[in-house]
Amino acid sequence: MTDHESDGPDGSDVPGDSAALSARDRAVLALERRQWTGPGAKERAIREELGMVPVRYYQILNALLDDTRALAHDPITVNRLRRVRESRRDER
Repeated sequence: MTDHESDGPDGSDVPGDSAALSARDRAVLALERRQWTGPGAKERAIREELGMVPVRYYQILNALLDDTRALAHDPITVNRLRRVRESRRDER
């Protein structure tokens, strides 16, 4: 899957269903839920499983953290990542 693929015309799985996340967005959240064993493992999975470069992955992930559909789909992961992002902003 490339970083611009979607199933429906609006990026959702069901054409016309704007409340659904795209398959790509769900895959990004699923990858983010996983535990990583060593350096480079996550970046390798991003390239091999999602077919995108890590920079693009993190751009998509950051946008998902502000998307209410992502919060509805996976509130635990999204809220955890929002807390991490906020703590990093506070450190600056």
